[in-house]
Amino acid sequence: MPYTAEYIKNKLVNGLNALHVEVIDDSDGCGAKFSVTVVSDAFKNKPLLQRHRLVNSILEDELKDIHAFSQKTLTPEQWEKQKEGTG
Repeated sequence: MPYTAEYIKNKLVNGLNALHVEVIDDSDGCGAKFSVTVVSDAFKNKPLLQRHRLVNSILEDELKDIHAFSQKTLTPEQWEKQKEGTG
């Protein structure tokens, strides 16, 4: 089943109470290749692997059909630093 960027975004916003989610569909419309940036307080004090596992658990069923999935997981503080160009 092909997924849309909007579907993935909504699922991550709701599942992680995310402050910001950006989803890019890199699959030319087939819905099987996505890049995401997720900003959430849920990532505070968690190493990268735990953050990615959180995201993967939210999208567990979808990842069975998605062939390529890259993710960037940030805390709100990290997001602010990145936007300022200092992170």
